[in-house]
Amino acid sequence: MTDAFIYDHVRSPRGRGKKDGSLHTITPIDLLSQVLVAVRERNEFDIADLDDVVTGCVTAVGEQGGNIGRFAAIMADYTDEVPGLHVNRFCASGLVAANYAAARIMAGQADMMIGCGVESMSRVQMGFDGGAWLFDPQVTNKIGSVLQGISADMIATKYGFSRDDCDEYAVLSQQRAKAAWDAGHFKGAILPIRDSIGRTMLDHDEHMRPGTSTEDLAALKSSFNDMGELGFNSVIMQKYPEIERMNHVHHAGNSSGIVDGASAVLLGTEEAGKKHDLKPRARIVGFADVGTDPSIMLTGPGKSARKALERAGLTKDDIDVWEVNEAFASVVLRFCQEMDLGTDKVNVNGGAIAMGHPLGATGNMLLGTAVDELERTGGRYALVTLCVAGGMATATIIERV
Repeated sequence: MTDAFIYDHVRSPRGRGKKDGSLHTITPIDLLSQVLVAVRERNEFDIADLDDVVTGCVTAVGEQGGNIGRFAAIMADYTDEVPGLHVNRFCASGLVAANYAAARIMAGQADMMIGCGVESMSRVQMGFDGGAWLFDPQVTNKIGSVLQGISADMIATKYGFSRDDCDEYAVLSQQRAKAAWDAGHFKGAILPIRDSIGRTMLDHDEHMRPGTSTEDLAALKSSFNDMGELGFNSVIMQKYPEIERMNHVHHAGNSSGIVDGASAVLLGTEEAGKKHDLKPRARIVGFADVGTDPSIMLTGPGKSARKALERAGLTKDDIDVWEVNEAFASVVLRFCQEMDLGTDKVNVNGGAIAMGHPLGATGNMLLGTAVDELERTGGRYALVTLCVAGGMATATIIERV
């Protein structure tokens, strides 16, 4: 099997996913193409040697539809010769894009690939693409479909995480993100996004609220209590009859932020790197995808991490850097509980609660953050994982070289 190496990664800042967000006027294809231009300019490889651009995007309709990565690559002057592929595993799409790109290389069917992701949540509303699992009564009844926030609250209820636990973790995420930005931990990866006349629209993660306190969060109303009482509580409690009463603990302050963003990772063989005078930064060790109960939906990160570790012949003690997407506070708390890890070991630079979760790009961004953190600390192995809507999860292990 051929080794797949990460040679570089670039990401946009995360802009607030609202009409007053700094990236709202940037179209999704422009956002992604600017990142792809940066990958090419930073590494100066021969476009003729690039085999494919694999792009994660969740709500692939309207401006984000039609295999957006293919045409973003053309807009980035990658020539007509470079094909493109769109993948969608909901929140893990950006990581899956990198994994698929790596798999092609590891199988000997490609020499140089780009795995990337994009989501412009201020312009293309989450869930606008619909889906039978949400809207077909026969399907929803079989799988017990509920809102993700209800699933997150069920995790908190079932596994014993209080509102205070979740709020304390959310404040920790904000503090860590601020400290990481102040220390310049993201500096080498961030690409300022510009408009058509070259004005910088955003050069930092816009969603952060570093002054947030637990007292501030305690004043917020639970986001999913009313929806739960309208019927979603009874739906999910049919799956978990041992739960007598739902504890609704999540709100905007301890859940991932809605943002715009794009990211890309350049991968290749050792020979491709030597040909283009590129220095490998990390090796893809392996990855795993799993399925879990589609009703509680968000409990897969631990299962996917264990599967990836077993496949790689490693244990949790071998991992120096852990990146777990902060979809909701209870997701990370459950992962730490399940893997017997302290929260001091996970997401040391903050996460999506502080910086936001641009659905199709987040996994790709976390992979890049893991590379940087390994280099900064001198660690050897990192594991990246995300929970996924519909009851799935993906995990990837990398090794610093």
